[in-house]
Amino acid sequence: MSMNILGISAYYHDSAAALIHDGEIISAAQEERFTRKKHDSRFPSNAIEYCLNAGQINLEQLNYIVFYEKPLVKFDRLLETYISYAPLGFRQFMMGIPLWLRQKLHLPREIDKALQNKYKGRYVFTEHHESHAASAFFPSPFEEAAILTMDGVGEWATASFGTGHGNKIDITNVLHFPHSLGLLYSAFTYFTGFRVNSGEYKLMGLAPYGEPKYYDLIMEKLIDLKDDGSFRLNMSYFPYCHKTVMTGKKFEKLFGGPPRNAESPLTQREMDMAASIQAVTEEIMLRMAKHVHKQTGMRNLVLAGGVALNCVGNGRILRESPFENIWIQPAAGDAGGALGAALFVWYQLLDNKRNIDIFDQQKGSLLGPSYSNEQIREFLDSVHARYQFYPDQEQLIDKVADLINREKVIGWFQGKMEFGPRALGNRSIIGDARSETMQSIMNRKIKFRESFRPFAPCVLKEDTQEYFDMPESQESPYMLLVAPVNKNKRLPLKNQFENLKGLDKLRVKRSLIPAVTHVDYSARIQTVDSERNPKFHRLIKRFKEISSCPVIINTSFNIRGEPIVCTPEHAYRCFMVTNMDVLVMEDIVLYKNEQPQAKEHDVDEYKARFQPD
Repeated sequence: MSMNILGISAYYHDSAAALIHDGEIISAAQEERFTRKKHDSRFPSNAIEYCLNAGQINLEQLNYIVFYEKPLVKFDRLLETYISYAPLGFRQFMMGIPLWLRQKLHLPREIDKALQNKYKGRYVFTEHHESHAASAFFPSPFEEAAILTMDGVGEWATASFGTGHGNKIDITNVLHFPHSLGLLYSAFTYFTGFRVNSGEYKLMGLAPYGEPKYYDLIMEKLIDLKDDGSFRLNMSYFPYCHKTVMTGKKFEKLFGGPPRNAESPLTQREMDMAASIQAVTEEIMLRMAKHVHKQTGMRNLVLAGGVALNCVGNGRILRESPFENIWIQPAAGDAGGALGAALFVWYQLLDNKRNIDIFDQQKGSLLGPSYSNEQIREFLDSVHARYQFYPDQEQLIDKVADLINREKVIGWFQGKMEFGPRALGNRSIIGDARSETMQSIMNRKIKFRESFRPFAPCVLKEDTQEYFDMPESQESPYMLLVAPVNKNKRLPLKNQFENLKGLDKLRVKRSLIPAVTHVDYSARIQTVDSERNPKFHRLIKRFKEISSCPVIINTSFNIRGEPIVCTPEHAYRCFMVTNMDVLVMEDIVLYKNEQPQAKEHDVDEYKARFQPD
């Protein structure tokens, strides 16, 4: 008898759904991609509908629905925290508790209502960090591995470690709220003027422009860090237990003034704070990893939880910890909890055999909707778009590779949408990594975002070591590892550039692939192989043949403040409101200068029309 299990994450951050059939991952998607509301936390009705359609089943054919955390345990933590800080936090208490009493404590009822009472099977609730751990281990290519999870907070846990063997995981150690590496990093995200739960990437990207001058201050005043990576925060600096803000007056006094206002100019203080908290975070991650290795003796490590999206820290674990191999869940945040919850039931509770795939079971994380040439043409005809269809796919590859070589910015919309926060070559904006101007063009004229934001290189897996300092046995298909650009690909700094500070560092060409080389010579790498994404691999290989360079830029197909595009309509709209040159959807090519009502767009116009993230 076949079995279908649906995993759900909802009501906090990045709602998602995932479907597995007899242990095989069939589909997974975040709700934001359908609703166009970034980090949508509402019940993932659209994602569920997609997952069921992809599996060609209906609700009556589901055997289990699994929710990624235990609401009653989480409610216990909220109540205990409110009581501990009373009468402080009364306003927050009055805002939050009614929602819990009305909705979150009655999830089976709420899910029944959302599914129109069509599901008659069993509900299962896994623990938050169990879901993360399951999402990290079960899809991984390892028969056994140590498991490390780190995030903001689940029910009570903020980090955990344990082991996975075959079809079982065992969580042995847990760090508890309010002491949280994710919340510590988010406090600095908030203070430097970025949005919590979405601006952490910006803080990580900003760090190389500063100096870690506050590192010792953070270690002295804010955190008591032990050798094993466990720690306690000095909560007198962090009012998030009883307020809706992450930092307070005492924190402001320590760092010389109030938080930066969003959208205001960045100062050296913000850059130095970013560098400092990034250094602290890396130190904690590294100590945790070394301790987990000491306790488990494992060769392999798997990671999940929001902190596992800190690819700079991941890179240091790869290079400096005793682990030989690491694998990171591509949807490491709460969205991936939906997948982990479903896998937990299949393996841990139902005791099914687990088969190991030498790549992994994640299918390149290409688990979302796809659209045929016919569907795309139908939409384009409805909006009177002008396009060219290439019946010969090799001719298409030749054409797009030539366009990249001519420094055109290309929207690349192919196959199944990615699951997780990274575009991996199916919903991507791509360009020439050799271009000195491409980073600035993409940031200011395509993405409409801060000029300091780095872009990721896609490199042919077989050519990775030629350009980047990464072990030959380690791949990075999900863009979750940072590695240095090889020294023989770097360019010597001229005297006038050696002492540049802050964003002035952007003016310097640092390597033969300047568009993807960050100011500290690092790069967030995606290795592309012919097994996971053959069409994307062929494109980069063809570009290499005409340019002698196996590296291109890959950034997510969206504009600032919006989720990655899902449908042909989303892609065409993004194409038309930005300064992209070309849009390629499956085997169809559109040129901006041929489109009706095409025009040049600028940042000020964008700010007037769209909500920044």
